Amino acid sequence: MMQPTKSMFLAISSLFFSIGFLAIGYGMIMTFIGVFLKEQGTSDMVIGFINAAFFLGAMASSIFSQKIISTVGHIRSFVTFASLMVITFLMHSLFLNEFFWGILRLISGFAFYGLLIILESWLNEKSSNEQRGQILAIYTIIFYLATALGQLFLNIENDFRHMIFSIGAVLVLFSVIFIAMTKIKEPTIQPFERFSFPKLYNVVPLAVTGSFIGGFFVGGFFTMVPLYVLKVYDSKEVLSLFMMFTLLGGLIAQWPVGRLSDMYGRRKLIAFSGFFTALASLLFIIAPVNEFLVYLLGVILGVSIFCIYPLSLSRANDVIDENKDIVEISRALLFAYGAGSFCAPIVIGLGFDYLTPHAIFVMFTVLGIYLALYSLSRQRVADDDMSVYVQVPVASGAVMPEFDPRQDEEWVEEQQSNNE
Repeated sequence: MMQPTKSMFLAISSLFFSIGFLAIGYGMIMTFIGVFLKEQGTSDMVIGFINAAFFLGAMASSIFSQKIISTVGHIRSFVTFASLMVITFLMHSLFLNEFFWGILRLISGFAFYGLLIILESWLNEKSSNEQRGQILAIYTIIFYLATALGQLFLNIENDFRHMIFSIGAVLVLFSVIFIAMTKIKEPTIQPFERFSFPKLYNVVPLAVTGSFIGGFFVGGFFTMVPLYVLKVYDSKEVLSLFMMFTLLGGLIAQWPVGRLSDMYGRRKLIAFSGFFTALASLLFIIAPVNEFLVYLLGVILGVSIFCIYPLSLSRANDVIDENKDIVEISRALLFAYGAGSFCAPIVIGLGFDYLTPHAIFVMFTVLGIYLALYSLSRQRVADDDMSVYVQVPVASGAVMPEFDPRQDEEWVEEQQSNNE
């Protein structure tokens, strides 16, 4: 395989720095919003709706933002979306109004995922078929590590907590500096086609189901799990370390889970991830309150929930016919993932308010068991028809399917021969 050249890495280093700063701010603000609102006495149900607005904006961005980007160009669009994020972050600190904050989260979700589309399309443009898999792996590692690092900002002392939105704005502005100075040629974004969800479900039912449930788990983790940990441990330090360990668990799991799925099939690994999620969730409910134990459970939870969506994408690649458009199918699965993330805070928030603080892990347990049983009920894919597992970041824009190296048959064949 051709190794990425030093000059190519230097050319895209500005993109990686920009991704890193954005991911730190993304991880920090995503977790902090719910914690801050809870401290102000906002109900869990309202917090759920406010957090869901972010993912609604993300889904809207996957449909509409590419029109803006193709009209005014990548750099102008990046500055526009980044400015919207900075404005929304700073306006959070002006005053607290739940409806107003919901609108701000909607706008920031639209802008953030628009930024991801721009960065991913640039990376895709600069990556040859031979290099795309390696660059995607670097992108995934940077995104996970930066998002985990963002969790440590939750430890800021209460006297300075009003500054966290300003810190988020500064991080976004740092990402703008690297993009404004880049010499990379702007790529062309092709119009996104639409794929019928009923038709898609008939083609890849396990991939659609896994994507939605995987999105539910990840959306619930970022938006509502922090409220649960804070209720039980009443410590922002425990919360920040728990979130960080969970994300690191997700990152560490990517390679071994991918390797095992290439050997034994996605169906079994999706089932394993579902059962593992259910087990970790049950332990959250019945285990004694212990700081070391909650960090361990966080790692276990990260190992399971962050692999479900990549496994679902791999399942789709395994079963679709060659004459079908894998890019548009993958984009539809990403939309299903976003829909699951959108539903999670609303449903969990209602459960918190009307049932029990353990409602989130009851839901995770039920969905994990359902996904595992449903996965095992599906037909096994023959070894010769299997593709290969590819890591993806914890948050992806609508261009990510084009960045997927599985579109290159030579790359797939080489990875398969390496696995053998």
